[in-house]
Amino acid sequence: MLEPLITAPRDGLEAATRLGIAALLGLAVGIERQWSGHASGPTARFAGLRTFLILGIGGGLAGILSAVDRPIESAVLLGGAVTLVIAAFVVTMRRPEAEVDGTTEAAALVVLGLALVAGMGQLALASGAVAVVVLVLGEKQRLHGMVAKVGAAELQAAARFAVMALVILPVLPTTPLPFGGDISPRSLWMLVLLFSAINFAGYLARQAVGANRGYGITGVLGGLISSTLITLQFSRKSREEPQHAAALAFGTVAACTVLPVRIIGVLMVLSATVAQAALPFLIPPIMVGGVILLLAFRRRHEGGATAGDAAVERSPLHVVASIRMALLFWVALVALGYVQARFGTTGVYTSAVLLGLTDMDALTVAMARLGNGGDMSAIAATGVAVGVLSNTAFKLTLGLVLGSPGYRRWLLVGLAALGGAVGVGWLV
Repeated sequence: MLEPLITAPRDGLEAATRLGIAALLGLAVGIERQWSGHASGPTARFAGLRTFLILGIGGGLAGILSAVDRPIESAVLLGGAVTLVIAAFVVTMRRPEAEVDGTTEAAALVVLGLALVAGMGQLALASGAVAVVVLVLGEKQRLHGMVAKVGAAELQAAARFAVMALVILPVLPTTPLPFGGDISPRSLWMLVLLFSAINFAGYLARQAVGANRGYGITGVLGGLISSTLITLQFSRKSREEPQHAAALAFGTVAACTVLPVRIIGVLMVLSATVAQAALPFLIPPIMVGGVILLLAFRRRHEGGATAGDAAVERSPLHVVASIRMALLFWVALVALGYVQARFGTTGVYTSAVLLGLTDMDALTVAMARLGNGGDMSAIAATGVAVGVLSNTAFKLTLGLVLGSPGYRRWLLVGLAALGGAVGVGWLV
């Protein structure tokens, strides 16, 4: 598989170019190591700017030798450089004051490998990879800070997702389920993985930003997980913090504005034709919501969110919840197929209203599947719009029943504007 990647240089100029790129690869990493202080002082590692430059040249020469059918000379040169790196690591670790850190030596081995690739003719691949290496080396503090923010819950959730994707998915059968047409357990589980990944990404983003960065940001990130849950939480909180009623209402509007963005993204994955047909319905509320939030952020400083967000702080990745999601998707797909065959378009829109009240993810999956054939894409897109209106009405009802007077007033204006934007898109 590697032979097509290896090309002999056509002339001396091309060979010199490859060698020059290989030298620059080593130089880039060497500059970072020198700048970061790892090449000087009492705990200095073996390589700095000059050593990395020479390692790049050596790896490039080995690649050129390999490309011109000199594998033995190439292996001797590369093996000698690798031996030097390993010996330097061993000597460094024997120092009494040495810290256990092999980053520089690992970088040296990577430089040798990338320089070898450059010498073989894959200049773009080697250059792109070394850019990533330099970025990772330079962002040490930031990366360590990100890891420090990762708790046991996040690690456990990541392990669960790995099990769901790498263990459960491959063993699921591809035979169709009863009453579901060509729906198989594996295809259902792939849908579960898609939505679980979106929910978990929103959860991680919210954890990274923190709970004290304002209700607007909390609403945007929480909306990636569940805009209905954000509406429920903020409505209750508005009674506890009436002085922040407007900020909480705008946070709820922010979460609801994220919903059509999320729907478009999912539809693009599941059915591009339905996504394209749904754009006229979903773009207007995104634009209106964006204008509302821009005006809100310019006119006020939001109050900080407190620790009362426990329901959203809990990781959304749970196997039992995922199984429930898969069953709900299956029921929604079967039910929609039945009502569409029995009642036609009216049945589709009625189902969209009901699913919009209960689960927008199930509605999105069902409509994407309905419109995959192409001739039903317009009906499926309209069903998505109906579901969004139904979901908006449900969240508005939640806010009006549970929220404080100030919260209700602002929420009514915001959600009415979003619903009206969907209606305008419908008419247009």
